[in-house]
Amino acid sequence: MADPSPTARTTPGGINLQDGYSTKITLAADSDISFWEKTVTPPGIDGGDAIEQTTMHNTTWRTFRPRSLATLTECVLTALYDPDVYDEILAVLNKETTITVTFSDGSTLAFFGYLRLFELGDHVEGDPPECTITIQPTNYDATNDVEAGPVMDEVAGT
Repeated sequence: MADPSPTARTTPGGINLQDGYSTKITLAADSDISFWEKTVTPPGIDGGDAIEQTTMHNTTWRTFRPRSLATLTECVLTALYDPDVYDEILAVLNKETTITVTFSDGSTLAFFGYLRLFELGDHVEGDPPECTITIQPTNYDATNDVEAGPVMDEVAGT
C-alpha cells in the first residue's frame, strides 16, 4: 500500500454565514411556544468513536477504522421565556415531532426529535430570566416507523 500523500486545500464552494443572528428553532408540535431564542447551538454530526483494530501483528502503530453510522448531536438553546411556557413544555416534552432550525441566511435544517430538557437559570435583579432547552434528534420517523435523517434546505447562492 502507498504512503499517504498531501492534498492541497482548495477554495470552498458556497457562502459562509456572516452572522449567527437570527437563528431560530421551530417545534412542529407548537410553532409559537413561548420562548425567545438568545443563543442557538444547531445540531452537529458525529461519526462516533474509532473502532480499534490493533492486533499482535502491529509493529509500531495502533490502528483504527471509522464507524459506519452517524449521530445527529443535540441542539441546545438559551432563551427568554413567559412563565406560561411550563404548560407548553409539558405538552411537548418527550413528544416526537419535526424540529426546524432556521439559519440566519434563511436555510433550514429539519429533523425528527423531541424536547428533552427545560432548565431555568438564576433569577437576578436587573437581568431577564433565561432558560436552557435541549432538543434530542431521533433520526426516526415515528409516523412511518422508519429511520429518517435530517433534511437541509439551502437558500439560493449557498
